[in-house]
Amino acid sequence: MNLTDKDVREILKLLDESGYDELKIETDSFNITLRQSAGPGAEPVPGSESSGGDAGKRRAETAASPSDTGGDDIRDIYPPLPGTFYRAPSPGAQPFVDVGSPVSEDTVVGLVETMKLMNSVMAGCTGEVIEICQENGAMIEAHDVLLRIREGRA
Repeated sequence: MNLTDKDVREILKLLDESGYDELKIETDSFNITLRQSAGPGAEPVPGSESSGGDAGKRRAETAASPSDTGGDDIRDIYPPLPGTFYRAPSPGAQPFVDVGSPVSEDTVVGLVETMKLMNSVMAGCTGEVIEICQENGAMIEAHDVLLRIREGRA
């Protein structure tokens, strides 16, 4: 079974109207977990142009955690959802960030396309990009590190 755009919009509407912060759906065909948060550092997750409705109100928190390899001032940035990672807003455009780019909490550092919806990946901290860990167009999972940021160097 493949989910259509209409199916995805209905699922997102369920989450918006539920009052819950997380929705898990498990079937024989797929498993999906959706989370929303209005906590500090959370940013809107833009949907596709055709998504309409309340999708623009949805918020996702980019996971930023201390890196196992770089100490307390290095942050690993993870995707909000599994999907295809894009470093630029469109083919042929300049990447959102490169190694050495300064970032703040609300800086978009990439996009993740999941079920035809584009989700912004935010830096989630202030600092400088020190490593890009994924290639443009890479299929990524929620546990994959997208890039690393050294905090405090913006």
